[in-house]
Amino acid sequence: MEQADDHCLSKLQLTQPSNARPSVLRLREILAACSKSIENGDTHQSEALESELVNCLDSISEAAETELDNGDIESEAVEVLNEIYQFISSPSLDQGTLDTLSFDLPKAVSKFVRVGRCLDIVDNIIDRFVTTCSPRDMLSILCEALDFQMTKATNYIAPFLSGLSRVIRSIQKRHFEQIKVVVPVVLNALKAVDFETNDGDVKCDTLHGQAMDIASSIQSVCAKLDGKVNEKLRSLLGLYVLQIMALFSVSMSYKVSSCIPFVSKLSRFLPFCGLSYAGLITGSDIDAISDNIIREDEDDYIACFSYIKPGACLSVIWGDISEEVAQAAEEKMSVLKDELATKQTERWQAIGMFRHILSFAGLSWKLKKHAIDFLLCINGSESLDGEQSDYISYMPSLFAALQAVQMIIIYAQDTTPRKNAFSLLKKLLADIPYSERFDMLRALIVNSDSPSMIALLLDLVKGEMYAEICRKKVGTDVQQIDAEAHPKPSFWTASILELVELVLRPPKGGPPVLPEQSDAVLSALNLYRYVLITEATGNTNYTGVLSKSNLQKSYNEWLLPLRTLVTGIVSENKTDYDQLAVDMECALNPVELVLYRCIELVEEKMRGIFTTARDMVGKSLNST
Repeated sequence: MEQADDHCLSKLQLTQPSNARPSVLRLREILAACSKSIENGDTHQSEALESELVNCLDSISEAAETELDNGDIESEAVEVLNEIYQFISSPSLDQGTLDTLSFDLPKAVSKFVRVGRCLDIVDNIIDRFVTTCSPRDMLSILCEALDFQMTKATNYIAPFLSGLSRVIRSIQKRHFEQIKVVVPVVLNALKAVDFETNDGDVKCDTLHGQAMDIASSIQSVCAKLDGKVNEKLRSLLGLYVLQIMALFSVSMSYKVSSCIPFVSKLSRFLPFCGLSYAGLITGSDIDAISDNIIREDEDDYIACFSYIKPGACLSVIWGDISEEVAQAAEEKMSVLKDELATKQTERWQAIGMFRHILSFAGLSWKLKKHAIDFLLCINGSESLDGEQSDYISYMPSLFAALQAVQMIIIYAQDTTPRKNAFSLLKKLLADIPYSERFDMLRALIVNSDSPSMIALLLDLVKGEMYAEICRKKVGTDVQQIDAEAHPKPSFWTASILELVELVLRPPKGGPPVLPEQSDAVLSALNLYRYVLITEATGNTNYTGVLSKSNLQKSYNEWLLPLRTLVTGIVSENKTDYDQLAVDMECALNPVELVLYRCIELVEEKMRGIFTTARDMVGKSLNST
């Protein structure tokens, strides 16, 4: 390799002190030679020198990162980075050399960020390139470097985020097209960061601040544009802000109150992007800005905005938590809640949207609790069956929301969220048209694999049946005649027996698994007993439970096999006195009691049927 001459060294103002480290001296030689070859137009040699420069920096950074506690190695890394910064900051350095080095140095020096005092120097080096090189080139270089450093450590991406926030403001042409390339790279890098386990030098709030700076830079570019391009860039900024809102909310591991300042600043972008709380919570604004930005064939681009729907709901939740946040978004929560409480379609849309945060695995229970409280506030009036045609289109999203609420009931760590979630489940079901409510409950039962949840749902079914009976008792003869002409939806149908059979005789065959499914079995037996007694007492048979075929089926296929199973388990545990046996006995005792009562009732009804049939045969013979 050609050695740097005295003229090149003096031109770059790199006076060589006698006590410089060998690694620093070697670095100076490579930089000087690289600069000379670039100025001379020797492409082949300059490429070889650039590769040697990168290898030199890689070896130093690897050694420093391997021994982070070694003060001497850290000092060497600092000296090397300072040498690079002095080199690229020299007023006499050729712009062509700076442009050429900008393609490799940012990525190479970023590997030093975990080493002691190196972070600030790395940031200064990248800033130097940003302020002196072509914005368009630096945008591409920084995005490539950021994509290369996709990692769970905040340190690695911090300098590039800082550089991008500055270079975005310097873009001169094709603003929207270039920023559209930057946004997914930034979001994917932020999404890859593990905020909880991060132990680097860059604090999470610093990284959030850099994400905010990028939003501010995009906003400043919007001021330079007008017409359709301005509208599209605002839409892109809106998607970016919602994704950041979700990422920040997921990463928060501290008190909610300490998050308010950041969320307030972020919320100021919402009105600028034309986003309202009503539009966010119903999803209409999200559809509008997404359609404005994302084409149908851009699946990869859609993936980087995977959290925008949770982000939309969280934007509203933060506004409900803090008046300061709502004011920053130029919103009034009371107006929003009144609108949702009085407009059922919008309420259904909001409930469907909220499933995205209720089922968001990474979100804290604190924020999910606030989401439940918010939904309890807006779920005002009971459903009207006149809305049935609208309901059909929202049924899938409502079903998903109810399933998300179920997950909170099952897995919430504290009692209060579980109780509130169960209250919400009942309110959401009451908001569904009565004609569709049974189908929704049945779907929830069929798709649940939690015996305790199935038990709760069956109890809700029984509650609906009881309420329906109470309503019928207060009806007049005129109303009964009208009901016969125009029958109303009812829970008292043969479908009830199908639900009972689903638990007592599972589709996969055989009796249920005990004691694991004892909650569901007990609830199913109680429902069957209630239906049997109510139909017998009222001399009705809406469900068909009193028909001979159904009595025989329930007796032979549900109750007797279950009795055999229960008695077998009980007899096996009579000689065991460990805690498991005691727990099993406690779980099976109530099942056994209700089971035997159901058997008695069925046997009594079957004897009545046989007696009636025998009497009828006797009368028939006597008459002949």
